[in-house]
Amino acid sequence: MTDQDQAQDQDPAQDETRTQHRNQVPTLYEWIGGTEALERLTEAFYARVRKDEVLAPLFAHMDDDHPQHVATFLGEVLGGPTHYTEQHGGYPHMVSRHRGRAIKPEQRARWVELMLTAMDEVGLPEDAEFRSAFVGYIEFGSRRAMANSQPDVGPTRRTTIKKWGWGEGVPGEE
Repeated sequence: MTDQDQAQDQDPAQDETRTQHRNQVPTLYEWIGGTEALERLTEAFYARVRKDEVLAPLFAHMDDDHPQHVATFLGEVLGGPTHYTEQHGGYPHMVSRHRGRAIKPEQRARWVELMLTAMDEVGLPEDAEFRSAFVGYIEFGSRRAMANSQPDVGPTRRTTIKKWGWGEGVPGEE
């Protein structure tokens, strides 16, 4: 590192510029395209689920508005409005919908696979930073749903929806 590089690293003005950039980073909800994009995603996804031999039995009694509820939940997770908590009972309600379903690892993996297919089908952003963050949540969330669905699982201590962000892959930074 040169003396000039070291001086730039210690320049308070440059630190302020970096902080301002980080404060202007859109949420994943904004980056994905908001509610409309999430509704397109969940509609395409659940259309596939209904026809899938691995997942259709798990979702056989799914309400017609289930895709919209999932879009609302994902919106809140990704930094959007808190409508799922306000209108649907938040995290405790979501967990209650998975209790006792005994989701199997192959069902969880298929759920992730179909979600990734639906992402491409509806044209969600393709940049590596977004995909990494979103797929990270899909993996995390599907694994938590599987764990919470097992027989004799006690109540969770979490009461609020976990917010998911960019992690280390903030857009615009190499």
